[in-house]
Amino acid sequence: MKDLKIVFMGTPDFAVAILSALLEKNHSVVGVVTAPDKPAGRGRKIKESAIKTFAREKGLPILQPTNLKEDGFLKELKDLEANLQIIVAFRMLPKAVWNMPEFGTFNLHASLLPDYRGAAPINWAIINGETKTGVTTFFLDDNIDTGEVILQEQTAIAPNETVGELHDKLMYLGSKLVLKTVSLIENNKATTWKQPEKVSKSAYKIHTTTCKIDWNKSLDNIANHIRGLNPYPAAWCKLCNNDTLTKVKIYDIEKEYGEHPFKIGEIITTKKSMKIATKGGFLKILSLQLAGKKRMTVGSLLNGYHLHSGSKLK
Repeated sequence: MKDLKIVFMGTPDFAVAILSALLEKNHSVVGVVTAPDKPAGRGRKIKESAIKTFAREKGLPILQPTNLKEDGFLKELKDLEANLQIIVAFRMLPKAVWNMPEFGTFNLHASLLPDYRGAAPINWAIINGETKTGVTTFFLDDNIDTGEVILQEQTAIAPNETVGELHDKLMYLGSKLVLKTVSLIENNKATTWKQPEKVSKSAYKIHTTTCKIDWNKSLDNIANHIRGLNPYPAAWCKLCNNDTLTKVKIYDIEKEYGEHPFKIGEIITTKKSMKIATKGGFLKILSLQLAGKKRMTVGSLLNGYHLHSGSKLK
């Protein structure tokens, strides 16, 4: 049985859950590598990563390199004397880093590789209307998410599941898979299989333009797009109300299938409800956020906001 000494690399809350699981099982984590502190929010106050906050609370050594190839960082990393590195939601590593430990460096990725390699696998699985996804552990190599696979675990995507809900489900699933992977490596039982080089489904980074709703698409496509970005970074469009354009983010929704005589994007309201005409039916909006306002229910919006006849989303 191998005596493992682990360096953990990660940044967001997703990574915190995995690091916490390792510590709860009394694995020896000798150091944590995370992103440098940076300005965030409207006030541009300096903010530390979720992993740094957690690691500091646990008294773990913390490294925050700006350059992963810099000699000083490489020396600090080597001085930790780790023989295994675990990566969760970090950034691409140079060979000098991932090739350093005796037992290698493995990554947890939130998809069933080789599908959805890239920065936003959870978002794109929902946006593309997938009914299943999962988590994968694999050893790093020179490219992004292409290394030899160790383990995978599959889970269903519910019809109305949002990216926030799926994120939390995969975080829990990923914690268990990382522990299984560590156990295999610890007991010298890890086997791998090679991924195919080319894949048809990628998970490139989400940009503002990616989030814009195209109301000319089908009802199902629009609904998938919105729930694949709910709660973050949120799908958006423009509200045209009496010739005034306002940016609006849309969150919770319901689908209503059926034929109708309305124009695409036209808003139909009652005193407490709002639905949008689409190809194949209506998209009922339950919560949204107007530019400069807080997120609110549609009922709250309609209490104090007048929508003129012919208003639409575009």
